[in-house]
Amino acid sequence: MTAIRSGDADRFVARPPRDTKLFLIHGSDSGLVRERARKLLQALVDDPADPFQLVELDGDELASDPLRLADEANTIPLFGGRRAVHVELGAKNILPAIEPLIHAPAESAVLIEAGALKRDHALRKLFEKERSAAAIECSPDSAADVQRLVDEELKAAGLSLDEDARETLVALLGEDRLGTRSEIGKLVIAAHGRERITLEDVETLVCDASTTAHDDAVLRAFSGELDSLPGAFERLMATGGEPSVMLAAAARYAVALHRARLAIDSGQSSDQAMGLVFRSGIGFGRRGLVEKHLRAWSRERLFRAIRMLADLVGRTRREPRVGAAMAERALLSIAEGVKR
Repeated sequence: MTAIRSGDADRFVARPPRDTKLFLIHGSDSGLVRERARKLLQALVDDPADPFQLVELDGDELASDPLRLADEANTIPLFGGRRAVHVELGAKNILPAIEPLIHAPAESAVLIEAGALKRDHALRKLFEKERSAAAIECSPDSAADVQRLVDEELKAAGLSLDEDARETLVALLGEDRLGTRSEIGKLVIAAHGRERITLEDVETLVCDASTTAHDDAVLRAFSGELDSLPGAFERLMATGGEPSVMLAAAARYAVALHRARLAIDSGQSSDQAMGLVFRSGIGFGRRGLVEKHLRAWSRERLFRAIRMLADLVGRTRREPRVGAAMAERALLSIAEGVKR
């Protein structure tokens, strides 16, 4: 049995056992699922950006053609080296594609990336009981985890943090790894040229997230307002809006909706689910609109939106000249998804 609990997961993904070929990364913290999947892929192949080393498959498409996974997993790399197959789990059953690899391990590693799975979910049970497989859990960060992330990011940036600012920041973060890194990143950018981050910085950039001008564009996107969205985005950019901050806000909102959707599906009340969304700093006082978004967006579609936004946050920071164009396309893509 190989069930890797959240507290042991970072060490495991950094150095996965050589005799383990099948990996399932799952959990309620979507940002952490994505982060650990990236780290594991970096450990499994030499260059995850090389399409000959890493093959991307859609879970729902795989369910319609289960033999494809075995074919891809047993393909010999054209130019040598290690190879892996990355599957994003959708709503359909992919057990028929996985089971042949349990009985006859393939040449390539296979990583399944999923959202929250119940203990009795067939895929989770399979990966936890097989010695050649590993199920890696991703639960929301504890206060100690948040402290460690804050210390790591600030040390890399050469910054220190006032104690009252640290206490407030740790209390506000931890619901999602992606959101936590995004908020810390905003503080680092704001403190450029200084040595310390203060309580005022935290209160302005983290506590007051609900008052930012980015919220209007984010809410319009998740409402599917294709006609009014370009104008909202243009106004945002005209007033000094930052593409990466807007995308981070959209990702934070998507994560909050995903957590609320999971809470509702597990039997929690609507009020409890709303509280999870409002903690994102977006949608407060717009209960009717948030309820509309929860009805329109399934957890599978939200998970895909989170992945897309997480990738684009980093890209817009690395490529600022085209950041606005990428951010606008991302919002339009989200809005178009509502109409499908």
